[in-house]
Amino acid sequence: MFKQDRRSFLKSALFGATCLTPIGQFAFAQSSSLTDIGAAMGVVDQVTIYTAREIVTLDPDQPSAGAVAVVNGRILGVGDVETLTEALADQPYEIDETFADKVIVPGFIAQHDHPVLAGLCMSSEILSIEDWVLPAGTVPAVKDKADFLTRLKSASEAIEDPDEPLLTWGYHSYFYGKLTREDLDGVSETRPIIVFARSCHEFTLNSVALEKGGIDEELVSGWSQSAQYQSNLEEGHFWEQGVFAILPSIAPMVFNPEKFVAGLELMRDYMHAKGVTFGNEPGGILSKDVQDMVNSVMSAPSMPFRWTFMADAKSLIAKYDDDATVISETEKLASWYGGMTSLAEGSAKLFADGAIYSLAMQLRDPLLDDQGHGGVWMMDEDKFLRGFQVYWDAGYQIHIHVNGDAGLDRVLNALEVNMRRNPRFDHRTVIVHFAVSDSDQIPRIKELGAIVSANPYYVRALSDKYGEVGLGPQRADSMVRLGDLEEAGIPYSLHSDMPMAPGDPLFLMWCAVNRVTFSGRVADADQRASREKALRGVTLDAAYSHRMEDELGSIQAGKRANMTILEENPLTVDAMKIKDIKVWGTVMEGTKLKVGYQAQEDAFLAPNISTEAQTRVARAALNHALSVVHSHL
Repeated sequence: MFKQDRRSFLKSALFGATCLTPIGQFAFAQSSSLTDIGAAMGVVDQVTIYTAREIVTLDPDQPSAGAVAVVNGRILGVGDVETLTEALADQPYEIDETFADKVIVPGFIAQHDHPVLAGLCMSSEILSIEDWVLPAGTVPAVKDKADFLTRLKSASEAIEDPDEPLLTWGYHSYFYGKLTREDLDGVSETRPIIVFARSCHEFTLNSVALEKGGIDEELVSGWSQSAQYQSNLEEGHFWEQGVFAILPSIAPMVFNPEKFVAGLELMRDYMHAKGVTFGNEPGGILSKDVQDMVNSVMSAPSMPFRWTFMADAKSLIAKYDDDATVISETEKLASWYGGMTSLAEGSAKLFADGAIYSLAMQLRDPLLDDQGHGGVWMMDEDKFLRGFQVYWDAGYQIHIHVNGDAGLDRVLNALEVNMRRNPRFDHRTVIVHFAVSDSDQIPRIKELGAIVSANPYYVRALSDKYGEVGLGPQRADSMVRLGDLEEAGIPYSLHSDMPMAPGDPLFLMWCAVNRVTFSGRVADADQRASREKALRGVTLDAAYSHRMEDELGSIQAGKRANMTILEENPLTVDAMKIKDIKVWGTVMEGTKLKVGYQAQEDAFLAPNISTEAQTRVARAALNHALSVVHSHL
């Protein structure tokens, strides 16, 4: 008997010019209608047909449609109402015209975001370099250092408990100047104040916070040489290894379980309001306590999108010397998830060089300035190469954080060595972030079969400033070479790295298509993305980057019924207005979820953490949150 998988079966059933012909010819020769087939299979479930002003399918065979039929969370067919209803014949259906005046696009995918880090930042006082448009209102960007200190003082005065620590996130010294403990003492000499930098690589503390944490010369003298070098006790400033050194001292002040869960809920509502239907945490949590807390929000049935957690290969390689143990411990992580969360099976995350926000990437040519920003490797080369080989030989898809062109050389060299040693077809090694690259690296990426997950926000936020400090105009303007990737035919997705950029797919599209900086100029127009590729970057090619293109990313028969509902078509609206398109909500596996819907309490409740365990959980949460962006091995 002719065999078809689920997707090809449904797709052959509906819709194309052949309608029911493939099934009639091969599998159900005696059946004359879809109803007959359904009866033969015991299928009588009701179908919902959603109509729309326009449906952008991203199916090359049928790029646009007026209606989509959904049953049991899957897309049954796409076309117009008349054709769909004729094919359904006697099978029960309803026509839902909720979206009759709206545009339906494939469900947005958050390709690379960090819930723990976002939960931590979203639960703090946000004072950042950009506006944050949150469900409760917009938090405007900081104008300058004086504005920052004024707003921070107001936030401090608004807290009733005089001893409650104040955590703020978003300050960037390149934009506003150096920040010291003396500045923060001017805000309050009685309340602990901790400033978490926009880069998530630095903390600045006031004197009260230092005293409460017991951070003094005696403590610092016992740290490693690198931690001491990356600390300035007099200024209350700690970065890179200095950050990890102070974690045991500040964890209880920075991490409050109730606020953290509230931050996760805010992250959930924020991303749903931006149209997200699926997401991924690259570098999953390796603390069961912290994962349980995250699951209390993200595994719940009321969660409006599914989320996968990718194995933190960097940490697993560091922890286990035996290669087989690395893989077996990776696979065991699947038991940590449930409900709306799961392990991204067969995927692992490695790190090459440092972060762009702290100018810590490894570059072929040095930075312009001499302010101690020298590039760093986030994994020693031997550990990086071992991690690559272990996961490569186990058949994993490897996602690699890399920002500088010298960092990219290391990644491509490792990929080439492993391809020559153990060739693999369709490995889809993912180059993540793709900040600074050179033109000669593009053909090599294609030749080696790698793909890219790019952050187009770097151009918007950093090109102006890094043109003056660090990179210089040419390198700063050519960051995130999407134009070159398109010309070479290299698949790419777009990500926000939330909270490194707003987790807003339409805004990411806008950044990629326009490349408009904070000053309003266009940075390297040749590197602008096309609209369709930008849309694919947050839908179909994002799904492709996680090897889920048969399930997600386009509106085609057999795929999950994940759709984002918009007021305008991002492919035809004025390019500068893409980010302003309003999101009605989503259809999540067939269920309508309007922006602002109230998630109900359900079986997944926040774990009750004892006072004794709180410090342990706080340290684990902070270690994870910081490790996913900049830890070293």
